[in-house]
Amino acid sequence: MRVLHLYSGNLFGGIEMLLALLARKRGLCPTMEPVFALCYTGRLADELAATGSDVHQLGTVRVAKPMTILRARRALRRLVDTERFDVVVSHGPWVSGVFGPALRQGAPPLVEWLHSPRTDSWVDRWGRRTRPRLVVCNSRYTASTESSVTSDTRVEWLYPPVDVTPPVADHDGRRTLRRDLHTPDDAVVVLQASRMQSLKGHRVHLEALARLNELPNWVLWFVGGAQRPFEVSYVDELKADAQRLGIAHRVRFAGERCDVARVMAAADIYCQPNTAPEAFGMVFVEALVAGLPVVAGDDGGPPEVVDSSCGLLVPPGDVDALAVALCLLIRDPASRRRLGRHGPRRARELCDPATQLPRLSELLRQVVSP
Repeated sequence: MRVLHLYSGNLFGGIEMLLALLARKRGLCPTMEPVFALCYTGRLADELAATGSDVHQLGTVRVAKPMTILRARRALRRLVDTERFDVVVSHGPWVSGVFGPALRQGAPPLVEWLHSPRTDSWVDRWGRRTRPRLVVCNSRYTASTESSVTSDTRVEWLYPPVDVTPPVADHDGRRTLRRDLHTPDDAVVVLQASRMQSLKGHRVHLEALARLNELPNWVLWFVGGAQRPFEVSYVDELKADAQRLGIAHRVRFAGERCDVARVMAAADIYCQPNTAPEAFGMVFVEALVAGLPVVAGDDGGPPEVVDSSCGLLVPPGDVDALAVALCLLIRDPASRRRLGRHGPRRARELCDPATQLPRLSELLRQVVSP
């Protein structure tokens, strides 16, 4: 079964990590061959090409320039007319809006992989104009919000596959990375690795740790690069907030990194206090794989990932509750070890590619025409 994955490819986050994993781990499900079609070159295209996967460029798309949309649709139509694909998977409403009209008559069946709940935004309304044969949701939470499809569209949920190979313990590497980030070897490192967007809860994180400023020996690492102009402004505001709260000397802005697993291996706690529901949160699974106790907001998808065996859940936006949870883990290494010890097992239960890729193949096979 040849599966064509459609995506924009201009940024890098959870969806991009998923696509890269589909390419790297395709040997775990040899009956499913992933092929990729993107609108942009960049890090994602490079990572996919490095795996030996087929990567097709459909051309840059600017919604404000309708001709770019038409050219990209024609490029996609030529591709599906020239090569045999059993099913096409669009990743997100923007992709469905751009390419849906090119996949209606005589094209392979369309599946939409929904990575976040639908909203009433223009992008979601645009994407809904194309009716997929199947909607695959990345969590039970996302599936529970999917009420905009017709009766002939099936809705299923599937936790995304995540690499569950634990990072190799490397004390020298841990020490080197900490030195690069100006962090003492004995400091308790609280890590957040996410896109630089306000819903990820960076401000709540700063305010909670500001209440623990008298607590010695903790350092906060923010990992994630500003990829769009509003994110650049947001990072500047976070730096100003850290200065205002009196903790700027304890906060490191590490920017975008390609070695997040290595960063996690050098940290002690993973905390991402989203202020709005996260659809799933692959990064929480990655933190569990690394053996980190996880602190997350008790809303949306994270409660499906984090349970009492491996982390702590706090009410979204509750600075006091977050400060209490972080204080407990910073002060109590035994609690950190206990929660971290169960993380890898929990990650395998949810997202092991050896089970999730065959499950994906089963779902897609059900919509493939004879």
